[in-house]
This record gives sequence, structure tokens and C-alpha cells, in this order.
Amino acid sequence: MVKIIECPRDAMQGIKTFIPTAKKIEYLNHLLKVGFDTLDFGSFVSPKAIPQLKDTAEVVQALNTEGSKTSLLAIIANERGARDASKFEKIQYLGYPFSISETFQKKNTNAGLEESIKRLTNIKKISDAAKKQLVVYITMAFGNPYYDEWDFSIVNQWVERLSKMGIRILVMSDTVGLGSPEVIKDVFEQLIPAFPHIEFGAHFHTKPCAWREKMESAYEAGCRRYDGALRGYGGCPMSGYELVGNMSTENIVRFLQEAGEETGLDMEQFEMAVEMAKSFFP
Repeated sequence: MVKIIECPRDAMQGIKTFIPTAKKIEYLNHLLKVGFDTLDFGSFVSPKAIPQLKDTAEVVQALNTEGSKTSLLAIIANERGARDASKFEKIQYLGYPFSISETFQKKNTNAGLEESIKRLTNIKKISDAAKKQLVVYITMAFGNPYYDEWDFSIVNQWVERLSKMGIRILVMSDTVGLGSPEVIKDVFEQLIPAFPHIEFGAHFHTKPCAWREKMESAYEAGCRRYDGALRGYGGCPMSGYELVGNMSTENIVRFLQEAGEETGLDMEQFEMAVEMAKSFFP
């Protein structure tokens, strides 16, 4: 079965007007009924960096995970965030964004690549001690708009290094939506057989007109884990590419159904979630 990861955190984080905590809780609790593999629901980062998600600790305590088959994932950017997130039994996954672009890593986490690796080493110890699983997002996995050097050998080098650290879930992220179908397919076709012990996922940011070719490329190359956000809202507020949103979950589900895949979703609850999203997001 494929895995669909719903990412309301990624959709919410760039919205300037603060969404009331009670409204977030209502929305997230409904998403827990849909049957997604994982819900990327919030982040334990500095409120100065992401003010929209300053209430994540309050939100997680109010989420009703009883009877839900969906796991919770929280994004962290440093050791303090990892420790804060690890306090909550409901959270199964800690997500860390690791860019293979020196420029973007500094923009996103205020740390260069080597400093980020040191952070990640410490975060791994924290997550292991708390019995949480670490999900590492390799951002700029399909290209680099910041003029840093990029080719597949660089991607492979970092995947190998993270693999040796014991990372077992790597999500290849098209953070600014520039990945071509050819590059996306090539990256997954080479990585998946070379690292069979790693679960590779796809986190695509895309213009609405380009979603299908990205999905087709990843799917044909063997990827079976996909991140999305209802209505395709959001994107990375640190990237400077505000017009490039998340891959629409509706499109992901439609594509996988057309491919004959079992999504594991309760489609009645899914359609209700789509309607809720229309009022939740601008």
C-alpha cells in the first residue's frame, strides 16, 4: 500500500493572520479520521521564525488520536525543538529539514551544512532515547536555484552519509518546485535500489499545472510515499518562491486511484476534509 502524508503544518506556516488554536484543533482532529498514514501537524521551532505554529504544544495535547491509524509528525530545527517534541507520547515522528544547498540551509535553519549535520547527530540521539523515529527531508533534492553546485553525485553523497548515521526515512523535497520530470525520475530510480533499507518519500512543491508530471515521474521510479496538503495550499515561507504551493492531496489521491493503488483512506471523511479545507485556508 502507498503512504499518503497530509501536511497541514506546511500549509499553515506561511499564513500571516493567526489561525485560532481551537480552529486548528477542530481541523486536525477531523484529518485524523481520514486514514492518512501520517499527519504533519505542527512544529517546535522558534515562534519568531514561524509565529503561526507557536501553539503546537497546546494543539497536540488536544488531538484525539484514540482509534486513529494516523501517526503524528512534528517538524523541529534544532536540539531544543527535538527535546520539546519528544515530551509528547502522541508524537511518533520528528521531521528535520536538511538542505544539500548551503545557502538554503542557512536561510531555513540558520546553520551551514556541517553545523546542521552536528545538530542532526544530536537530534538522532534525542529521538532514539525518546523512541521517536526521525524523518529527514532532503531539500533541494532535484536542483538548486541559489547557484550552489548541484548534481546527482551530491545528492547520493548526502544520502549515503545520512544512511550511515542510521536515518531510515528520507523525503526528497522539491522545495521551490523546479524539479523536472526527468530529474525526479532519475533521482528516485538511482536511489531506491541503491539504498533498499531506506524508505524514500516525495515532498513536492509545484505550480498547479505541473503536478501530474511530477507524480508520474516519482511513481514510475518506484516511490510510494507522498506528502501533500489539501487544496495545494502553502509552500516554504523561507524559500522566496511564494507562488509555488504544496502538491494537492486531492491530486495525489486521484492519481493513485487511477493507478489502481489502495490508498487506505475513508473517502467519505476525505471529502468532508476537503470541504473543511475550503473554509480553513484562504
